Amino acid sequence: MKNDPFDFTGKVALVTGGSRGMGRQMVLAFAQRGADVVITSRKLDSCEKVAAEVRAMGRRALPYACNVARWEELDGLVDAAYAAFGKIDILVCNAGSSPIAPSSVETSEQLFDRVISLNFKGPFRLNALVGSRMVKGDGGCIINVSSVGALRPRPQIIPYAGAKAGLNAMTVGFAFEFGPKVRVNTISPGRFLTDIADAWPEEHKKNATAALKRSGQPEEIVTAALYLASDASSFTTGSNIQVDGGIA
Repeated sequence: MKNDPFDFTGKVALVTGGSRGMGRQMVLAFAQRGADVVITSRKLDSCEKVAAEVRAMGRRALPYACNVARWEELDGLVDAAYAAFGKIDILVCNAGSSPIAPSSVETSEQLFDRVISLNFKGPFRLNALVGSRMVKGDGGCIINVSSVGALRPRPQIIPYAGAKAGLNAMTVGFAFEFGPKVRVNTISPGRFLTDIADAWPEEHKKNATAALKRSGQPEEIVTAALYLASDASSFTTGSNIQVDGGIA
């Protein structure tokens, strides 16, 4: 183990949903500690803005537009990352969406399929593509970003909660499939004040039922990601770390 387990010099990280919110914070945190980064989301211009921040730190960055919900786009993403950097050491499947449905009976098939595709199907395919290459190479680690909604489902988010519960199960399965060379873990965030929270009611933002009586700031997800991506967690795989302020 290196003297500083959080020194990512020479490492390459790929972060989906990396152009804003918690994903952007993770991108910048990896870059600040020496990693080169692949930043992907649906909008290339948003990825390019974050890539410029990474390059300003003296690190290399590849902005790449990709809709993670579309299975056929993921091969191109992975191929582009390997063409640019020759490897991926850290994969963070962070892209996700949790639209609120008026009721379960009013949930359309289109909405259901979109939620499942983005939150489960896409990450499954990306884990499979990158993890299998990691196994053939020098190994690596995968972090899947889930949600405490999978552990405490509510009526308005049942498809989302189900997709994230599937993601949690998938993480354990891949930990066994790709071990011992690749570690696969999950982070389950609670309420975070990203740009998505701008539409929340003020009472929801306050998160008064949580043990810490507040919602999280995007940068507060960073330490969990750094831990799971580093040698400090060398004996941690198939695990789920809750970062939720003690949600009730």
